[in-house]
This record gives sequence, C-alpha cells and structure tokens, in this order.
Amino acid sequence: MLKPPAASIDVGQRLRALREERRMTQRGLARASGMSPNALSQIERGNVSPSISTLNRLATALGVSITAFFEADKTRLSVIHVKAEQRTRVPITRGLVEGLGGEVFTGQVEPYFLTLEAGGNSGPHAVVHTGHEFVFCVRGTLEYNVEGTAYLLEPGDSLLFASHLRHRWRNPGSTVVNAIIVLSDFEAGDRPQDRHLVSSGEE
Repeated sequence: MLKPPAASIDVGQRLRALREERRMTQRGLARASGMSPNALSQIERGNVSPSISTLNRLATALGVSITAFFEADKTRLSVIHVKAEQRTRVPITRGLVEGLGGEVFTGQVEPYFLTLEAGGNSGPHAVVHTGHEFVFCVRGTLEYNVEGTAYLLEPGDSLLFASHLRHRWRNPGSTVVNAIIVLSDFEAGDRPQDRHLVSSGEE
C-alpha cells in the first residue's frame, strides 16, 4: 500500500508558490508548459496529482529543477543521512516518489524510491535528461521503455542507461511496484529528478 498522504508534500500548494514567486499567472504557466489552464488549476487546488512527465514540463516552464517540488530551498550538504520516516514524499498519479537525500546533496547524484500502483506510469511524454539512470526493482514488475525497447524488471533486476535516450516507465502488473531509481552524472544546472516528477502517471 502507498504511504499515508498525511506525510506527503502538498504539490499543488508548492506549485502555486513557485508560480507566484515568478509572477506568472495560471494561464501564462499553462501556455508555457503546454497544459490547459483547467488542468493546471486542478493540480494547484489539489484535486489531481500530476504525473512525472507533467511535473517535468512544469519545472521546465518555471525554470526550476523537479526537486523544487519536494520543498522550499534548503542548504545542500556533503553528507546526508535520511531516516525512513523522514523521507520527503511527493504524490504523483497512481503513486508516490520519495526523496532519498539527493534533493539536499551537494553531489551530482539523486536517488529516490518509487511506489507505483497497478496501471501507473511515467506519463504521456518520454523523459530525456543528461547523465545516467540506474533502476533497481524491489517489488512487483516494472516495465522501462528506452528508445522503443521494452525492458521488464522483476524483483532483483536492474537497468542502467544513458539518460539522453528517450525513456518512460509503467507498472503493467496487478500489484504495487517499488523501485529505487538513481540519477547521476548530470550536467551542472540540470536537475533530472524534476523531469521525472513532472510526468508520472498521466494518460
């Protein structure tokens, strides 16, 4: 089962704050991200959880990294110890993304823990970013599609690829999927985790 939503960040409220900080109207952000004003309004009001691909598009339009949705700016550190109950949690469509410290780490590594319900996916748009991506399936079955080739990951399976290759993922099974995803070696200024958060789960 998914973690209790009470421990999750209010993505809609965070999105509204980021938009207002940049003095953008809902209509302006909708136009810049290629979304409808109504869809954006639904997200900001908390009526809809965005997919990873949607968060990615919003982050790009706002000029921030996807980790900006986790929480307000924090001091980055060279050593990060995250207790299980202290993970930063962001709800997405049919799932949950939990930060494992990369959002406040000084290095070019962003690990996170993915929980995806049956039928959940990364969204309607493929994801592309700099660096490399490592995926380790902990539970269930996760299908990763990289440049048109599908890779089926079961518990204990892993996948490693260059992140400039167009990729997306989905849970094709009937049970919940848990996976650890590590983004690394991305270029300075690029925050690939943002791309993943924006689009997940939309169909």
